[in-house]
Amino acid sequence: MTKNITILGSTGSIGVQSLDVAKKMGYGVTALTANRSVKIMEEQIRAFKPALAALSDEAAAKELRVKVADTSTRVLGGSEGVCECAAADGADTAIDAIVGLAGLTPALTAVNAGKKLALANKEALVAGGKLVLDAVARNNVALLPVDSEHSAIFQCLQGQPTNKALKKIVLTASGGPFFGKTREEIANVKAADALKHPNWDMGAKITIDSASMFNKGLELIEAHYLFGVAPEQIDILVHRESIIHSMVMYDDNSVIAQLGLPDMRIPIQYALTYPERYDSPVGELDLSAIGRLTFYQPDYEVFDCLNICREAIGKGGLFPAAVNSANEEANRLFREDKIGFLDLGRLIRTAFDVTPACDTFTVEDIYSLDKTVREHVRTAAGF
Repeated sequence: MTKNITILGSTGSIGVQSLDVAKKMGYGVTALTANRSVKIMEEQIRAFKPALAALSDEAAAKELRVKVADTSTRVLGGSEGVCECAAADGADTAIDAIVGLAGLTPALTAVNAGKKLALANKEALVAGGKLVLDAVARNNVALLPVDSEHSAIFQCLQGQPTNKALKKIVLTASGGPFFGKTREEIANVKAADALKHPNWDMGAKITIDSASMFNKGLELIEAHYLFGVAPEQIDILVHRESIIHSMVMYDDNSVIAQLGLPDMRIPIQYALTYPERYDSPVGELDLSAIGRLTFYQPDYEVFDCLNICREAIGKGGLFPAAVNSANEEANRLFREDKIGFLDLGRLIRTAFDVTPACDTFTVEDIYSLDKTVREHVRTAAGF
């Protein structure tokens, strides 16, 4: 069981909730990292007293160093500082809650340092799936999902029979703020509209991904790697209430689902305490108060990002990494109100045009392609 943790991305939504769980469970906090949130990081350092902290933004790290000079925390800067925290002595578990492709190298660093990896960063597996899984096997460490959907699947599989017998995985999706809308109705929506998620409190990038349902496409790719199932065995079902977090179906057509209130502290805590369970800071689920649970097929025409992700994992190689990078750039442009919502799918698809077909690749190949794809997307968007 976990005793001391490092949180990579501690100032974001998952990071803050991870610290809440750590406080309740009495875990020691060895290291914290973030991008440039000086104020929040200072508060976390004073509250949790980590040995190390890092901000990837060098200027922000310099400012933080001055602000916490009266503490015993050593402040590092840049991507190297983040990776030093990922491998920090004293922590047995690293929670990777960094947003985007930036979470890949710290995840690999933590695994190579022998840490159990509690993974909330989808992009690490989407872009570097085989590389991450090979590193986990080579270092004989545990990889535990923190995403609510993948945690749900992981929990449902705990009762898996000896003959496996897994027929399919069903990923549930809230449908986001634009559920039921036509392409014409969402053509002129702005980032402010897309950030109004009906159920979950998440960061801006992930909330936009949820609105476009690209997030669910990422989860499909991640589930393929995590659970070793073919993409064709993964279904997606819109479940507006976000109470059933995902399901598995066995060969006898029995379906096992994991239910709970939409609060990320449940999967965070389970990843840290697995295989044990303890009292949670989250309230009990009262189905009688909810009344009913509803389910719908996704609209693949309106939310075209889903099929783009299916196509990418079907192609394999670097294609999942390419569409992920394209989405990160397009998502940023949309949040800055430089492109329309329907431009997201169009721009993401252009990543296929600059991605080489290959069976093997390195981390360096992923980051090189990332630069190429981002530039291609900006050009296609007219910037």
